Amino acid sequence: MAVAIVIPFTLTFIVGRIKLSQEDRFGKEAAVPAKETAPASDTASSAVDTKSEDTANVKELKSILDGKVMPIEEAPDDVFSQKIMGDGVAIEPSNTVVTAPADCDVSVVMADTGHACGLTLPNGVELLIHVGVDTVDMGGDGFKLLVNEGDHVKAGQPLIEFDPEKIKAAGHPCTTMLIVTAEGTAANITMHSGIDAKAGETTVISWD
Repeated sequence: MAVAIVIPFTLTFIVGRIKLSQEDRFGKEAAVPAKETAPASDTASSAVDTKSEDTANVKELKSILDGKVMPIEEAPDDVFSQKIMGDGVAIEPSNTVVTAPADCDVSVVMADTGHACGLTLPNGVELLIHVGVDTVDMGGDGFKLLVNEGDHVKAGQPLIEFDPEKIKAAGHPCTTMLIVTAEGTAANITMHSGIDAKAGETTVISWD
């Protein structure tokens, strides 16, 4: 009777420990081989996910032009100065190429006139860039659109090239607006104005 009790108990105890050890090893080691032997495609996918996450965590927009950054309330157009399109900044440009303020998608382009475009960031922030005031009347003369709708662009990438002399000859200010038309998941958006900005370097809009 003792043998009949002790042997099954001992075997059960030993087998139980072996199974538990295997389960422990499986749980602890599973992540390690996956990391060490991950296929190249999985590694690339992981890198893309990390990059997308980093892009989504962008907290600021760089200036789209060299020039003087002003409060949007000082824009020489009531549609912008009264924030009908949204809050933002106005820039008196000293160069002629508008660049992307961050990594983003080109959501809208004014293909016929080339004077404006819309951008969307991964966090849902939507932007409007409008070169000059009432420049839609120029019908595209003096503007060159450098991107297409649906393009993904990097921070600092050229978007629009314009001729300030033609804009002035048409009787329009060259003041260029960067407007936040949708806030997405951004909170406490802050506009930085009253500064001299360098395209792609100076922060003009930031958020938490």
